[in-house]
Amino acid sequence: MSVRDRNNVVVTGVEDGPTLLLAHGFGCDQNLWRLVAPELAREFQVVLFDHVGAGKSDLSAWTPERYSDLTGYAEDLVEICDELDLHDVVLVGHSVSAMIAVLAANQAPKRFAKLVLLTPSPRYIDDGDYRGGFSRADIDELLESLDSNYLGWSASMAPVIMGNPERPELGEELTDSFCRTDPMIARVFAQATFLSDNRADLPDVAVPTLVIQTAQDAIAPPEVGAFVHDQISGSELVTLDAIGHCPQLSAPQATAAAIAAFARS
Repeated sequence: MSVRDRNNVVVTGVEDGPTLLLAHGFGCDQNLWRLVAPELAREFQVVLFDHVGAGKSDLSAWTPERYSDLTGYAEDLVEICDELDLHDVVLVGHSVSAMIAVLAANQAPKRFAKLVLLTPSPRYIDDGDYRGGFSRADIDELLESLDSNYLGWSASMAPVIMGNPERPELGEELTDSFCRTDPMIARVFAQATFLSDNRADLPDVAVPTLVIQTAQDAIAPPEVGAFVHDQISGSELVTLDAIGHCPQLSAPQATAAAIAAFARS
């Protein structure tokens, strides 16, 4: 199968404009970019895709061996760039894909001009002075709940991740997205996500980087964004006046504006 088919690659926007490659997070697919992609497509070539196991990707390409940690996903990103012969790419990674983006940029720095890390977390579990926001017991409980009742876990966790309880339609959309994911694939990806530790990869980033966080985020609190910013030399940090872990849905105009401003600078 071609890489385009494997990852359901969609290219839109200005054909000869600067390239933005948008990478979605856990339990989602490229549809989560639908409110920001049209704004960005007015000025940039926008490349959307689904991680293997998500959306309209080729599920036959998924194996637990390749996708049991984030490296396999990072290799896919590089292969997409190779397949489309993309250069000077501004790689935008949301949530866990922020660290996937870091790994991809460190693996193939000549492909990527800049990184945008949207609500990133290099480690979700607290460790000494580092505060990721969760204890190991929290994560073990999360994974056990996901394992025993995936649909119930999705219905309870999605609104927490999304925030904005006064806008329940946002949480419902994320719940629906989670529920479309194969539970076995979701379990492996969740373990790769919530047990990952990519703190040591951050100082190796050699391209200009923008860290975008929200004012309130139950999954990646402001201390985490500040840590990422501190660890990547010369990076910029923007805090959106927004709530929740998915500002591309809850605050799409501000998110698109921050990405575009950095990409064109």
